[in-house]
Amino acid sequence: MDAALQPADLSICSRLEPLKRMQCRSERSGLCRWHGLAGGADGQGTPPCLMCEQEHTVVELERVRRVALMVTPQVAVNPIDEAWEAISTIRAILKQQPDPMTLTLQTVFLRRAEDAATCRRLFEAYYGERMPATNFVVQPPCGGQALAIEAWALGGEGTEVLFPQPDVVCVSYEGLRWVHVGGVAPPESVATSYGQARYSFDELARRLDQSGASFLDVVRTWLYVGGITHSEGETQRYRELNRARTDFFLDQESRGRMQVRRGEAAFYPASTGIGMAGRGLTVSCLALQTDRRDVRLLPLENPRQTSAFDYARRFSPQSPKFSRAMAVVLGDYVTTWISGTASIVDAESVHLGDVERQTEQTIDNIERLIGADNFARHGCPGAGAELSDLAKVRVYIKRPEDYDKCRAICERRFGALPTIYAHADVCRDELLVEIEGVAFSRRTGEVAGEPARFSPTAHPK
Repeated sequence: MDAALQPADLSICSRLEPLKRMQCRSERSGLCRWHGLAGGADGQGTPPCLMCEQEHTVVELERVRRVALMVTPQVAVNPIDEAWEAISTIRAILKQQPDPMTLTLQTVFLRRAEDAATCRRLFEAYYGERMPATNFVVQPPCGGQALAIEAWALGGEGTEVLFPQPDVVCVSYEGLRWVHVGGVAPPESVATSYGQARYSFDELARRLDQSGASFLDVVRTWLYVGGITHSEGETQRYRELNRARTDFFLDQESRGRMQVRRGEAAFYPASTGIGMAGRGLTVSCLALQTDRRDVRLLPLENPRQTSAFDYARRFSPQSPKFSRAMAVVLGDYVTTWISGTASIVDAESVHLGDVERQTEQTIDNIERLIGADNFARHGCPGAGAELSDLAKVRVYIKRPEDYDKCRAICERRFGALPTIYAHADVCRDELLVEIEGVAFSRRTGEVAGEPARFSPTAHPK
C-alpha cells in the first residue's frame, strides 16, 4: 500500500467519527478531556460509507486505546443482513484506529431468540479463533431492528489478547490481566430459576478457574433473566435467582475463592439483573487480576439508596448481592462500572407510572453514585466522575410506548453518548426503566484504601 494511504493517515469518514473521545495520557495533560463530536457530513463532501447507525467512544489511557461501540443496523427483513451490516461497521471503525484493534466482548440484543444460532455461526465464520466473548440477549432493540450490538475493542503498545476457550477472552497490558467470560446459559432441561442460576454461576466459576482466575477477581456481572418478575411456585423467578446467588457466594467464600467482606465494608461485584424474553438465563462476568500496588477496587453505594444486599425480606427473602458500582482505581485513573440503576430512593420504588420522572430519578441516582462527594464518602478523595465522563450506557425500557419519552430525557441529560435502547422487564413490576454504564475519569491527591487482593498467584487451586 502506498504510504500516503496507511490507515493512520486517512481522514475518518464523516459517518464514522467517534461520538466521544477521551484522552488521559499523563499528568502533564491535566484532567480527562471529553470531546462531544456531532458526526454527520463535514461540509466538504465526504461521502457516507456504511448503512448502520453507529455511535462509539474512543478512550485513550496512556498507551492503551479502547473503543466502545454501539451499532444499530437499518431495519431489514433478514436479520443476517443486519448482522453483516453490523460486522462491516465495526470492522470499518476499528480499521480507522491508529493501532491494530481486537474485539474482546460483544452483547447482541435480539428481537427473536431463534436468530441467536444463525448469528453465532456468522460471527464464528468471520472471527474464527478470535471470536470475542459473546452474549445473545433476547431484548428487542427499541427501534424495531432484528438486532443491535454493543462491543468493546482494545489495542495499543504492549497489549496481548488471548482466546483460551469459547466465550473467554484474556486481555493483558501494563501489569493488568482482564478476563471476560460471556454467553453462559444452562441447558433447557434445567427449568427452575434457582437451578438455572446455580448451574450458570458454577459454570462461570469453572471457566474462570480454567483461565487461572476466581470470583475473588470478579468486578462485574450481568444476569439476563427470562421472565424476571414471573411467578415460580409460591415465589418469583428473580427472588429465586437471588437465593441461588447468595448460596453460591457463600459456597465460594467457604472455599477461599471469594471474599464478601474486606475490612468493614461489604464487597460484592457490580451487577445488572435484568429481564429478557423466554424463561432462560444468560450470564457473563468481568474479572481483573494484578499485583500492582497502585491498583485498588472500591465498591460504591449510593447514600440515597439502601444497599441492595441490605434490602428487607419483603423485597426478596435473600437480598440481591451486588454493589451499586465498582470503581477500579488504576494509578491516576478511575474506571467505574455502574450497576443496573432504577428509580429507587432508600429501598422504595418512586414515581410510579411516570416514565419521565422515573428516568430523571434514575439518572439522578447515577450522578450521585459516581460523583466526587460519594467517592470521598467512601474514603477515596480526589476521585469521582460526572455524567460527561460516561463512555456508554444501556437503557432498558419496560413499555414500548415509553421509548420516545425516555430517549428524549437521556439525550438531554447525557448529551452525546453512545447508547443502546432495548425493551426489557425490570426486576420490580412497577419499575419502567433501568440504566447501566461505565465511566472513565482522572483523580487527584492520595487515595485511601487497601491494595487489590487478586494476584494471579494468590488463588487456591
